[in-house]
Amino acid sequence: MRTATVRTWCWVHKWTSLVCTLFLLMLCLTGLPLIFHDEIDAAFDDRPPLAALPKDAPTLPLDDFVRTAVAMYPGERPLFMSFDDDRPVTNVTTGKLAQPGRGALHITAIDRRTAKPVGALDEDAGIMAVILRLHVDMFAGLPGKLFLGFMGLLFCASIVSGIVVYAPFMRKLAFGEVRTNRSRRVRWLDLHNLLGIATAMWVGVVGLTGVVNTLSDTLTAVWRVDQLAALTRPYQGQPPLPVAAWGSLDRAMRTARAAAPGTEPQFVAFPGTRFSSEHHYAVWLKGATPATRQLLTPALVDARTGELTAMRSMPWYMLALRLSQPLHFGDYGAMPMKVLWAIFDMIAIIVLGSGVYLWLGRRKVPA
Repeated sequence: MRTATVRTWCWVHKWTSLVCTLFLLMLCLTGLPLIFHDEIDAAFDDRPPLAALPKDAPTLPLDDFVRTAVAMYPGERPLFMSFDDDRPVTNVTTGKLAQPGRGALHITAIDRRTAKPVGALDEDAGIMAVILRLHVDMFAGLPGKLFLGFMGLLFCASIVSGIVVYAPFMRKLAFGEVRTNRSRRVRWLDLHNLLGIATAMWVGVVGLTGVVNTLSDTLTAVWRVDQLAALTRPYQGQPPLPVAAWGSLDRAMRTARAAAPGTEPQFVAFPGTRFSSEHHYAVWLKGATPATRQLLTPALVDARTGELTAMRSMPWYMLALRLSQPLHFGDYGAMPMKVLWAIFDMIAIIVLGSGVYLWLGRRKVPA
């Protein structure tokens, strides 16, 4: 590689790294506890314990859960229903508007056996919620997400350029050698290079999945315009279906599951929400095996008649979003994978911190 080419790649590596480093340090520091968010939430969970529900045990109708939630908050309408995998509860989200802002909705956990509420969930309460908001959008909403996505792209450019310049700078040294007999700055330089090249694949995967996650709102909007509009074209021009005209949710669920045998419901989006249309229950179905649980298929059921309108697999960009979310936090492989993700995260913090140290001390200490 020619000297001019090496200098160009070095320039790219230096400046892409410097611009994004502080934000990446924040993401790594906040991401560390988020890797174990399930365990941390469980440790501080003060909700009453509930006995496990047998797999084939009968439960009350879904419509009973909706009535319970709506009765708790008069004047609100159901928005979403999700099914807890760890407790025998169904979570029903309600709000006064079909697409309320943050903090303008209520999430009620309802016992599947009694249809009685067992607690309200507050997504904005607790230290983990604060850490998550800081990690996701820095409390700046969509602009914050997109800004962090841009920082993620710079980080990916930094990784690629770092890999390119590693070989020319290490051509006179053994792979991974740390020159312990040299100055402290040189030792940190060698350690920075070693840890960086050793974790390049991991930080690349986490960086790219993080960029995809920042586009969640944008990709959902594209899906609505691209896919949902096509699926609900026969309903265009019709006024929104009033809540009083909605039919049975249980009937819609039976219709959806009959159309996709072997699947399980992940959540239900009620008419008017961003994951449905103004006229449909959108029953989002997931595969029943570990390999297919992340692949969701929406079944659109006419909310008035209970008939299946359309069912189509998610497009590639929504699949990328769906698959990137658990991969970003290491949720695929239970605790062993989470521990591995945490170790790599701490190494990334060392790499980022050492990069800042090397830049700040570039003229203070001779190499």
